[in-house]
Amino acid sequence: MKIAILDKVHPLIEEELLKKGWQCVNLFEATREELKQTIHSYQGIILRSRIKMDHDFLKEATSLQFIGRPGAGLENVDLDYCEANGIKVFRSPEGNRDAVAEHAIGMLLGLFNKLKKADTEVRKGVWLREGNRGVELRGKTIGIIGYGYMGRAFAQRLLGFGVQVIAYDKYLQGFGDENVKEVGLQTIFEEAEVVSLHTPLTTETIGLVNSAFLKKFKNPIYFINTARGQSVVTKAIVDGIKAQSILGACLDVSEYESSTFTKLETENLPEELAYFYDSDKVVLTPHIAGWTHEAKFKMADYLVKKILEEFS
Repeated sequence: MKIAILDKVHPLIEEELLKKGWQCVNLFEATREELKQTIHSYQGIILRSRIKMDHDFLKEATSLQFIGRPGAGLENVDLDYCEANGIKVFRSPEGNRDAVAEHAIGMLLGLFNKLKKADTEVRKGVWLREGNRGVELRGKTIGIIGYGYMGRAFAQRLLGFGVQVIAYDKYLQGFGDENVKEVGLQTIFEEAEVVSLHTPLTTETIGLVNSAFLKKFKNPIYFINTARGQSVVTKAIVDGIKAQSILGACLDVSEYESSTFTKLETENLPEELAYFYDSDKVVLTPHIAGWTHEAKFKMADYLVKKILEEFS
């Protein structure tokens, strides 16, 4: 097979495919239009998010047998087209679930204990104890929305914190166990004090967390998003913080980030995004929740094993 590698991924993938006797071509710099001219000669594609695999592109990939995406998200791949045309699609959310779960815990504990604010003040010679009094995670009810690989790993990491974990997933049932109580979405609204979003980006989840959604919560909440930025309306979070219905937010992703995860421009920021930058009630990271050194290897390892098993 001839494989097009469109993004820089862990070298393990290419190493293992070469052992199989396949030819790998690195096309990191090729534009979408350039790729459309040559993609017909490839049987496999390895990519992350740089190139959109929509109908317009895939119809040119007349020899394509599979697409492999290290990681979880497949929003840049037309899955219906792939299914209709016998193109296998592989991903590896098992590889970065641990990293995402640990990152979410880290952000939440940092927010609860005002670590960012306290650290900044101490470095300036300001020593405020009462002004940096934190809150404890123990005893809180944590609501997880989306209980796939990431949501499940997050629930597992919460073991030992003395919290009650409840979870809702529209497409999964029967997953309740010692880590989590399976509930309906209404129970999340009524009982959760911390809410963590772990849903894929689909037409159903774009703008899911908006003002109307947030107004359904009975308690003031802390909100975590390590999923996709477009699932959360930024202004709704800002309005919630101002109204104190949101006590704080941990945001690894942004509605305004590009599809290739590149830097957000600091000039001419939308008003609501600028509010985040100035708020001690918000912890921000640049879409790195699943971006550990270990995750990079594990995503590649899981992915290439799935591909080679299918085509053994």
